[in-house]
Amino acid sequence: MKYVIVESGGKQYKAVEGTTIEVDLLHVEPGQPHELNQVLLLVDGDEIQVGQPTLPGVTVQTKVVEHFKGEKTFNFAYSPKKRIRQKTGHRQNYTRLQIEKIGS
Repeated sequence: MKYVIVESGGKQYKAVEGTTIEVDLLHVEPGQPHELNQVLLLVDGDEIQVGQPTLPGVTVQTKVVEHFKGEKTFNFAYSPKKRIRQKTGHRQNYTRLQIEKIGS
């Protein structure tokens, strides 16, 4: 099985050809190709290549499938004896990428 570990938005993701990954919002239109250059690890069967910190010349070709919002998370700040209660919510924006090709 061939897979890579890529970095996008300061986070690391495992990418396998033919699957999708969900990364932080990228400003690319849906249906457009996108290239991930920050490849940290490449595994092809028994062959393993580790970057120092990245692998030069290795890229991952992806296609933007859609932009979507994640689940809503709530933060509740509470101060006892002061009648302070503050409830806030947040929904993170994500981009779903289809992994097309792994390699140079």
